[in-house]
Amino acid sequence: MSWVAILMGSQSDWPVMESTTDVLGELGIEFEVRVSSAHRTPDETAAYVCDAETRGCNVFICGAGLAAHLAGAVAAHTTRPVIGVPMDAGSFSGFDASLSTVQMPPGIPVATVAVGRTGAKNAGYMAAQILALGNETLAERLLQDRSQNREKVAEQNRSVQASLDSE
Repeated sequence: MSWVAILMGSQSDWPVMESTTDVLGELGIEFEVRVSSAHRTPDETAAYVCDAETRGCNVFICGAGLAAHLAGAVAAHTTRPVIGVPMDAGSFSGFDASLSTVQMPPGIPVATVAVGRTGAKNAGYMAAQILALGNETLAERLLQDRSQNREKVAEQNRSVQASLDSE
């Protein structure tokens, strides 16, 4: 069974990374969540990645701020896709975390999404798209989600047009 591992550098990242679990849950994708630090618990992080991979984890999502090395540390221990979510913390409001997450050496890629909550949501969607490559049921759920989002925008447009027509 395919599933997604979500790792975050500290508990303070949870309010943002919870958006990832919301997306995965809505799409019916199994996941695990762990707090694991690239710097404070490097051996435990490596052991978790190896264990998760043997248990069928197909995608890792990592959220971290400041130095933001967690996604890279995870990518060093797996050839499974790793998606990095830079946190909007610190003096540079996540810009430093974004650069750290995206600047990986050749051969150790990390897919990097936007900083913060929007990025956390998109990480969930990206993981779903990866898993949907081999799962027609999940691919259909993603299409339904897109259709619902299109309808929301169409409804918003109708509402705006109606307010303009009534002026």
